[in-house]
Amino acid sequence: MTTDLDFSFKALPGPAQRHIRVFQIHQFLDRFAMGLTVAVVALALTDRGMDLFQISLLFGVYSFTTMAMELPFGGLADSIGRKPVFLAAVVASLCSLVLFLSTRDFYVLALSFACIGFGRALRSGTLDAWFVETFKTTAPDVDVQPALAKAQSANAMGLAVGAVLGGLLPDLFGPVAERLGFSAYDLSYMASLVVMVGVFFYTLIVIVEAPRPLNPRALKQGFVAVPVVIKDAGLLALRHPALSVLLAALAFFLMASNPVEVIWPTHAKPMLDAGYANTVIGGLTAAYFFAIAFGASLSARISRLFRRRHAITLMVVFACLAGVQIALALQGSITGFVVVFILYAVALGVSETPASSILHRCVADRQRSTILSLKSLIQQLGAALGLVLAGAIAEVYSTPTAWIVGAAFLGISVILMGILAKRLAAETY
Repeated sequence: MTTDLDFSFKALPGPAQRHIRVFQIHQFLDRFAMGLTVAVVALALTDRGMDLFQISLLFGVYSFTTMAMELPFGGLADSIGRKPVFLAAVVASLCSLVLFLSTRDFYVLALSFACIGFGRALRSGTLDAWFVETFKTTAPDVDVQPALAKAQSANAMGLAVGAVLGGLLPDLFGPVAERLGFSAYDLSYMASLVVMVGVFFYTLIVIVEAPRPLNPRALKQGFVAVPVVIKDAGLLALRHPALSVLLAALAFFLMASNPVEVIWPTHAKPMLDAGYANTVIGGLTAAYFFAIAFGASLSARISRLFRRRHAITLMVVFACLAGVQIALALQGSITGFVVVFILYAVALGVSETPASSILHRCVADRQRSTILSLKSLIQQLGAALGLVLAGAIAEVYSTPTAWIVGAAFLGISVILMGILAKRLAAETY
């Protein structure tokens, strides 16, 4: 059995060092383009006349499209190559941006969000796989995890810097844009469009992959395999009750948390001075992503407090999230909102690793891809249903009411994790 050697960037061969730098730049640019719009998307939709229910429906379109397309396109990159599939994903993103900039019509905006979901399904894992495979060729027997961590740090930085700039542009140049007949938020989308074009040409020129023979049947086979994959995954979950409980808990978790992530800018903006509101929201979006990363880094230490009983850890984290989500809904000042929002993001980050650990413990290697596909489907479904429900409640009552109702779903997750903890404890003894 081969053991990976310790990672040392300076000791790597030249091609491996270049490979890491190329991928870091790529990840930064790609996430920078996304970050430019992520902070202002809900505000841009409000500016286009959408109410909270319509905004939630649009994000639901995104989730359902991703959910429907992720399985058929899952094996496409393996068949025709990672680079062509990623380029297709960038084209889908460009189409989405152009459609968004061209309209205020709900149905055209829905098509724009469907393009985002389509691009997300195509993007999923494509160049990550290319990076790992090429790295192992250029630096055999070297641990790839630190190299992936370097790429992920560039990914996070791109998202954070993009979020800050995406919030700053409407405040700095919004009046000029409005005099020219544009929305102030169009500036962030135009900037994203320019950077995304740059991502396309960077990928086309700099990312090198040996061409693969075109297999016209690959896409057809992907769609044909969907019912089989869903059936196999469903049967696998039914045969493993612990797995079923975990997936149900994660669905309720997303039903509660996703509406907070999507519509919080529309709730926070009225608390801010109009002259710098977008800039603050951009900065807070960046802080939110960093807080999630910080929470993820704390996850292992927190799990040790509970003697690595991951179900117990998740039960406690979900209970804390429910309390924090209610506290967030009750905040009336921006200072209190920011403090509670960052705490909420840290708790979200803490929840990621224990859930993955339980899932991988429940399945064998030969079942892993199938169950990960099912997990993705269930989480997207939970996120979409939660958004539609929260949007309807927020429109009729208020956003805080929607978040408080959503906290009840976290309460259900707490109960399910308690059941799971007992089941896993019984399996251990």
